[in-house]
Amino acid sequence: MLSRWLICCTLLLSASAWAASPPRAPADSCDGLEVAFYEHGALYYHDAGGAWNGIDKEVVDEVEKRLGCRFHRRLDSRVRIWTSIANGLLDISVSGIATPEREKKARFAPYLAGRNFVLLQMDAKPEVQSLDAFLAEPSYKVAVVRSYTHGAIYEAWLNKLRAQGRVYETGDYQSLLRLFKLRRVDAVLALGVSWVPLVRGEEMAGQYRIMDWAPNDRVVAGLVMSRARVSKALAEQISGAVREMRQDGTLKAIYDRHVGPEMADMLLRF
Repeated sequence: MLSRWLICCTLLLSASAWAASPPRAPADSCDGLEVAFYEHGALYYHDAGGAWNGIDKEVVDEVEKRLGCRFHRRLDSRVRIWTSIANGLLDISVSGIATPEREKKARFAPYLAGRNFVLLQMDAKPEVQSLDAFLAEPSYKVAVVRSYTHGAIYEAWLNKLRAQGRVYETGDYQSLLRLFKLRRVDAVLALGVSWVPLVRGEEMAGQYRIMDWAPNDRVVAGLVMSRARVSKALAEQISGAVREMRQDGTLKAIYDRHVGPEMADMLLRF
């Protein structure tokens, strides 16, 4: 019993010391920084050979090469990533959408634009052809990934649905699709980079319709750099590398490989 008590005290003291220790100064070098990815559509996925691939991976690889450094990589959920950024426990993440609240904790280097589409169950009522028509069906529910930002029009729509208890929030995109396949929801929201792989791979073929209910809405995503852990000077270097990638056609080539030329042109409109 005494030994167990001593172990518990030691662990508590260690945890207290860690919690009380000041965060490290923002890094001026990109070497050794930790980058967190999350699995999602064409952004980050296992390819046919079982290796990680995708737009986000190639963007980070290219930044790493241009700045001459080596990042540490990890896979995590989007919710934990944003929590880590907010608490100063993570250096960089990918394809994040800036909001006024998030910009208090991070700087952003945009590299893709897009808009959300609604994937609607194929057998949904034919008259459900708009956001308002969906709202008018009280039994219809939608699923989204927790912590995702969907653009002003969709967020206003989701808030109305949330007030009626008609929104399921999942931890990741794979869980979102499972809910849809099991018909627990009538629709899900997805960016083009999310549903293009479904169409290409004929996954869920015949199960959904792609509805463009907010054609003027747009979200812009980019690298997310912690203000607490990445210095302003280094963030500017990383942002500069991303801008060069857009200017010299590298981003276009990356997008072409993963989503095709038509979708690539849309992703570059930021």
